[in-house]
Amino acid sequence: MAANTAVKIVPLGDKVVVRRQEAETTTSGGIVLPDSAQDKPQRGEVIAVGDGHVKNDGTKLPLTVKEGDRVIFSAYGGDEIKLGDEEYLLLRESDILATY
Repeated sequence: MAANTAVKIVPLGDKVVVRRQEAETTTSGGIVLPDSAQDKPQRGEVIAVGDGHVKNDGTKLPLTVKEGDRVIFSAYGGDEIKLGDEEYLLLRESDILATY
């Protein structure tokens, strides 16, 4: 029996899992940037979404973003997590600034 290597992450509540976009390795002028000079992009793709915000009366309000959306998020929002060989960002929907 083969082991299942696929990792599935299910965020809770108003949390969203995002795969960060790859960092630029060269400048527009063609200069190659070392790893220490590369900025972490504030863009990514939504991989999974939680089931929504819980309102004061106990009802759930679904999240605005959905799986597959490309988003721009706050530079200091969320937590970086690593599952297997992949790195993800777990953040609140309120840390997402826009979709594109």
